[in-house]
Amino acid sequence: MTAAGPGDRAPAAVHVEEAGTAGPLVLCLHGIGSSSAAFAPQLAELSAYARVVAWDAPGYAASPDPAGPLTLDDYADTAAGLIRARGGSAHVLGVSWGGVIALRLAVRHPDLVASLVVADSSPGSGTEAGKAAAMRARADELAASGPEAFAAARGPRLVSPGAPEDLVRRVVATMAGSVRLPGYAYAAESMASADLRAELPSVTAPLLVLCGAEDTVTGIEASQEIAGAVHKSAYVIVKDAGHLANQEQPGRFNAWVLAHLRITARIPESAPTTEQELTPCL
Repeated sequence: MTAAGPGDRAPAAVHVEEAGTAGPLVLCLHGIGSSSAAFAPQLAELSAYARVVAWDAPGYAASPDPAGPLTLDDYADTAAGLIRARGGSAHVLGVSWGGVIALRLAVRHPDLVASLVVADSSPGSGTEAGKAAAMRARADELAASGPEAFAAARGPRLVSPGAPEDLVRRVVATMAGSVRLPGYAYAAESMASADLRAELPSVTAPLLVLCGAEDTVTGIEASQEIAGAVHKSAYVIVKDAGHLANQEQPGRFNAWVLAHLRITARIPESAPTTEQELTPCL
């Protein structure tokens, strides 16, 4: 479905995939080279316990192109609009760039964020001039090579060296079908401009930080920096996973997310049967 995100600054229409009819709301925000398709394992498993919503960010995959450039605040405000449209608050799961958006969302709209799961992310690429320049250069790379070649070059780096070939193919195909200009350029600029280090201590929502043990994109140190700066946080390394831990090790990843939701949303230990119903805990 496509829904309007009534954000505070620059609302944008976004396509979302949804699964589950009861329980707490879990909003999934994908990485800069992906889409809602990246959360297929979470939509399938977590929806037994929660209402799971995964967006295609503005200008990605099935979402229309935004009318103009978007800042990190604009992405956060659009995500806030999706939460408001569903009532209450959400447990926000952000991967990589999606994690940066999730953290900014928690600072700008603390009343809408019940808890956070930030996976394979960082405080932003604006923490170092070299990282910011490399992030901005990606838009030119996409323009020069096109989505298919761009994805073929970048996709395999996002998983561990031991990842199965079918996963690599899925990651590349998802990227090729998700990224385009100008949306990717707007996202890259939002990431290049982001340095959340000063505001991380103001995040009040309970935070679970997950990072693939073999993540060489953002890396373990960046995840540790996030966890160390937020007061109510836990940090977990996901074995045998690269940058896309939620896709490479979905069983382990989902188990940690469910453990987090049992604490923060009081979901049951096991999925309800057809005779049972989850009580929303927002």
